[in-house]
Amino acid sequence: WSQVVSEAEKIVGYPTSFMSLRCLLSDELSNIAMQVRKLVGTKHPLLDTARGFVYDSRNNLQMRGLVILLISKAAGPSTAEFSFQHNMVSGIYSSQRSLAEITELIHTAFLVHRGIVNIGELKSCDGPLKDMQFGNKMAVLSGDFLLANACTSLAQLQNTKVVELISSAIGDLVQGIYYENSKSSEENCLTDDIGISRWKEQVFLSHSALLAKSCQAAMELAKHSTEIQDMAFQYGKHMSLSHKLHSDLQPFVKESSSDTMAFSLNSAPAILHQEFLGREAWIKQIRELQEAIKAGKGVTSAIDLCRCHGNRALAALEHFPPSEARDALANIVCAVTRFP
Repeated sequence: WSQVVSEAEKIVGYPTSFMSLRCLLSDELSNIAMQVRKLVGTKHPLLDTARGFVYDSRNNLQMRGLVILLISKAAGPSTAEFSFQHNMVSGIYSSQRSLAEITELIHTAFLVHRGIVNIGELKSCDGPLKDMQFGNKMAVLSGDFLLANACTSLAQLQNTKVVELISSAIGDLVQGIYYENSKSSEENCLTDDIGISRWKEQVFLSHSALLAKSCQAAMELAKHSTEIQDMAFQYGKHMSLSHKLHSDLQPFVKESSSDTMAFSLNSAPAILHQEFLGREAWIKQIRELQEAIKAGKGVTSAIDLCRCHGNRALAALEHFPPSEARDALANIVCAVTRFP
């Protein structure tokens, strides 16, 4: 995965791992960072989020912005508009680069907001109550600051359709995260009988909508046809669904001697296993669930589903002309659909 991302970054001429750096190094956020130091010694999740900005890891690479830049380069300049081609760098319009940064800022803002803890569920080992309350305030304020910056930059693009697309993606995110939060207290309890189709709808809202609609918006900024816009949307949607399925599958496919990776009962393999097994038998197996899922059809079915969405993302790419950027987008799909 890291190699795929590294090669893709060379193609777009942009180290996307630091895409939000301009905003993150602003005076306002520097002051926030100083305040966050007060949380050292506690278990407030905002600390881990802040570390992720500085010590980038393979799990925190800013994949969304990179995909937007790649799909922009893969589509190339539009024949409908020639007046702004002088704003292109490495085959990508400046407005598309701005959109990639905006998308990353929105994603980062929601990551920060997710770092709010439920004060009522805290334990004494988590840290002093006043520090945890302070951490929550910082998470709200800094997340709002990033979101406000993203919205200001979005308005500066001066494209009504793009504003509508990204605004609707923010609405989707809120809806998706609201559902996730309502389930968070049930992570280790019995899940609702939602089925895989409902799972896809919920994952689209919380994980796929922002990327899919941003890919579409990038095509709109270059005045590409509705068909190309739709194909960009389809790539973003199915690639991110594959990415989420790949993540859900790790506890069940990763070779590990300790075999203690945490997994969610709301993950795709668990839900698919429940569908194959039947609700009553599922309830009986709940205490030995991880081994039961490994032995059942849920894992193989989730791998098939991951590859199915990967193939649909690749099919959408066929509508773009052959290029290094298109190959890089295909490599990203291959990286998230490859299993040991």
